Amino acid sequence: MQAREANFDGLVGPTHNYAGLSFGNVASLANEKSAANPLAAAKQGLRKMKQLADLGFLQGVLPPQERPSLRLLRELGFSGNDARVLERAAKEAPELLAAASSASAMWTANAATVSPSADTQDGRVHFTPANLTSKLHRAIEHEATRRTLSAIFADEARFAVHEALPGTPALGDEGAANHTRFCSAYGERGVEFFVYGRSEYRRGPEPVRYPARQTFEASRAVAQRHGLHEEATVYAQQRPDVIDAGVFHNDVIAVGNRQTLFCHERAFVEQSAVYDRLRERLAKTGAELNVIEVPDARVSVADAVSSYLFNSQLLTRADGTEVLVVPQECRENPRVSAYLDDLISGAGPIADVLVFDLRESMKNGGGPACLRLRVVLTEAERAATAPGVWIDDALFTRLDAWIGKHYRDRLAPADLADPTLLVESRTALDELTQILGLGSLYDFQR
Repeated sequence: MQAREANFDGLVGPTHNYAGLSFGNVASLANEKSAANPLAAAKQGLRKMKQLADLGFLQGVLPPQERPSLRLLRELGFSGNDARVLERAAKEAPELLAAASSASAMWTANAATVSPSADTQDGRVHFTPANLTSKLHRAIEHEATRRTLSAIFADEARFAVHEALPGTPALGDEGAANHTRFCSAYGERGVEFFVYGRSEYRRGPEPVRYPARQTFEASRAVAQRHGLHEEATVYAQQRPDVIDAGVFHNDVIAVGNRQTLFCHERAFVEQSAVYDRLRERLAKTGAELNVIEVPDARVSVADAVSSYLFNSQLLTRADGTEVLVVPQECRENPRVSAYLDDLISGAGPIADVLVFDLRESMKNGGGPACLRLRVVLTEAERAATAPGVWIDDALFTRLDAWIGKHYRDRLAPADLADPTLLVESRTALDELTQILGLGSLYDFQR
């Protein structure tokens, strides 16, 4: 069946800031407490969406979540009117105010895991919002994520939007950042590749410096919930030493698309055996796996983390060639830049590299791949989605003006206590739901 891959990027929220909340994410920790520019961040992400749409790729947008989260702060014991809640949190527990104000839902690779209808037993597209239990500021996202996905993919005959897995460390789930799908064509049955950092119940190696956020048990539960065929799933463990080097998700060390896996030579435990399993399963679908393995001697793990070479989007153009979408940091690192030049001059499937300025997102530890959720859709499934979320000239113009109207160009940690910021954010989001035609998504609208 004919199908295309759509990328749904997260629109950066009005409270984009650098609070250093993500232990294990080197960039997030390095930029803690510096001033952010929400206006620039949102426009950088929106420009990426528009340029990819202009190149013929299906491009959707996911709205920000309501921040600061007064619900979280009240659940944690802060009472009074909104301004009083913010004042008390800023004075008594600024770290909790920072968690309640994070715009981290912009990184929609962590929003959910998605299985297309070609892979599932009931023939529907399945979504499981990630519970993100490893970080408080992210663990509060999944309910709003489910609400948003349910509004966009509302046709229950074609889509199944599940609840997140139970929020326990044994089922720590970080979404599509640890999930890749391989296939001969998007509409054909594929092989779904789940990468985990540790297992709760199976003994095995674990990192010692930074936490492993994805568990084997969570990956297996998502596959079972989605009704995936057992022969079309492969599980692999991320190397603990690369997690300790700052590779907090698999998409910081590997990216895949259709029949291509682009990864570092130190990505997986027992890496050659992982390749063998993928090749065996993929061969049953009539496809061959093409591995592009980057040697450590050319690009070190430290270079990969600082440049986000693998946190790139690997996209298939209409002519069948592949293009790699990278942040500008890849061109600023001489070793990574030289490797990319050699990559596209060779005979491999990656024919071109597109470079984007995503500096504001990168400073918080999120590159091109972090900003998007991949959803494979048939034409009928695409027609059944909410029509107002697809990027075109008209929506880009409206969103660009909306950002300019509502976003600040400077936000420091101390500004999170400003009750005016809450009012500004709610005003912006209320207008946004009308632009996107998604109804009343937010608590304050209900």
